[in-house]
Amino acid sequence: MAISSIPRFLSFAIRLKNPSFSLITRINFSTAEEFCSHLLNYPQNPEKTLVKITAQLDVQCVGEVLRRFSSNQPQLGLRFFIWAGLQPKYRHTQYMYSLACKLLQIRRSPSRIREILECYSVEGCQTNVKLFKVVLNLCREARVADEGLWVLRKMGDFGCRPDSTMYNVVIGLFCDKGDLDMAMGLMREMESCNLCPDMITYMSMLKGFSYGGRLEDACQLFKTMKVHGCVPNLVAYSALLDGLCRVGSFERALELLGEMEKEGGECTPNVITYTSVIQSLCENGNSVKALPILERMESFKCHPNRITMSVLIQGLCGEGYIDKAFKLVSDVVVGNHVSRGEFYSSLVISLLRIKRFEEAEKLFMWMLGSDVRPDGLSCSVLMKDLCFKGRFIDAFSLYEDIEKKGFVLTIDSDIYSALLVGLCEENRVVEVAKLANVMVEKGIKINAYYIDDIHKHLKGSMGIESLAELCEIRK
Repeated sequence: MAISSIPRFLSFAIRLKNPSFSLITRINFSTAEEFCSHLLNYPQNPEKTLVKITAQLDVQCVGEVLRRFSSNQPQLGLRFFIWAGLQPKYRHTQYMYSLACKLLQIRRSPSRIREILECYSVEGCQTNVKLFKVVLNLCREARVADEGLWVLRKMGDFGCRPDSTMYNVVIGLFCDKGDLDMAMGLMREMESCNLCPDMITYMSMLKGFSYGGRLEDACQLFKTMKVHGCVPNLVAYSALLDGLCRVGSFERALELLGEMEKEGGECTPNVITYTSVIQSLCENGNSVKALPILERMESFKCHPNRITMSVLIQGLCGEGYIDKAFKLVSDVVVGNHVSRGEFYSSLVISLLRIKRFEEAEKLFMWMLGSDVRPDGLSCSVLMKDLCFKGRFIDAFSLYEDIEKKGFVLTIDSDIYSALLVGLCEENRVVEVAKLANVMVEKGIKINAYYIDDIHKHLKGSMGIESLAELCEIRK
């Protein structure tokens, strides 16, 4: 081989090893075309001969076949999808189940599920448990509980027996639907068929009872789990805990929290668990009762995060316990689990929300003077309130103070625009020029709502170049 031909040979080899996207697409379309042609030529019992096609199945191929049949012959597309899910070298992903339900409109036309099984029966097609699992997974994705139950009942006609995973699918569907009596009946039916409910079964029922407000049933089921050797984990405890908090049964919730702490191990409450209880207490006007939970967290070496503290601070401020909120921030800052800036920023926002503007402004200015970095949200909310009160000069001064400290300021274009118009109306030429320059440098566009006001000032005495440039950017 000539030396000059080596680069061309290598280039060709590389292209073969790494085929282009367009080539792969053509191959997938060609494969899909082969399957589509076969389905159209053999619409009766196509599964018998589909296996003769040697083309390899993949996500792109299956998706293309579904798209081609979705409009005119969705039943053929559905039969192909079910058949594809049975092939040893291919497995449907969650995405493919979602795509199939969407393209074939299973939720809108759930009768298609029944029609397919009736076709299998009439044509004498071979079926197995795996086929019914594919069908039930479609029912789950489409959230059609009644069809799922019908499929479960129909299995016996095909000589198949449902297993626990299939019961779990249908139980979960009825729990999501809110038909908890049917779900409970299916759970008892499992036991009569010598199938043991597992953690998935119990979790579906626990969540269903908890969200449905049937707390006595949830608590009884929780005890039953233990008797049957299914040890509750953190997720199971959390589901019951959420249910108790949801209905305002806080004493029982705190008792359950104590049980989790005592149980330890995998059941030990984490920061999400504690925060959920704190949030429920605060939302129901019991923020003071939530304070001791922080001490419990510390005793179990579970440190509060920003969300925990933000929820508690907002709750205390909302109920008028401002002093307790300040003390809380001071005490927790000592522990240094969350940055001082995040704590104090949450307090600033909470004060602004309950219209304690002077205290919020004073605290914010103290933060700047003490080199405590405020977050972007507290900066934005405070500046927005200053503009709303018509204190545009103060808002601009605050903006400059924050910039001088080198703190990152994230405020949206609405606040920039409102501040700019306010400064224009007060004829503050120097400040307008500075702010307009900043907006141009940062690529911040004027909000469309304010553009006419800006044009009005441009036509007046303010012939500021950067202001005119902002208007051009807006266009």
